[in-house]
Amino acid sequence: MKIDRTSITNANAGELLPEGAAAIARGEFEFDLSAVTEVDSAAVALLLEWQRQAVARGRRLALRGVPADVVSLARLYGVDALLDLDRPAR
Repeated sequence: MKIDRTSITNANAGELLPEGAAAIARGEFEFDLSAVTEVDSAAVALLLEWQRQAVARGRRLALRGVPADVVSLARLYGVDALLDLDRPAR
């Protein structure tokens, strides 16, 4: 799934949640965030929720084009390993 928004923040994460959930339900497990330039902690929470949904289906997300700020926040919160950053879909 290509995230076509330039931001994932508290202001729009709630709107993006069902879009990602629908993609996961369709069997899409690779998410491209290369268009995203603005994030806050809601982006990390959103990615963790999508990852949880993928795991519930026996898969893991492959995240591509993850903004450096998301990586920094995930490391700060100690959840970077849960997101499997830069791993292929399986």
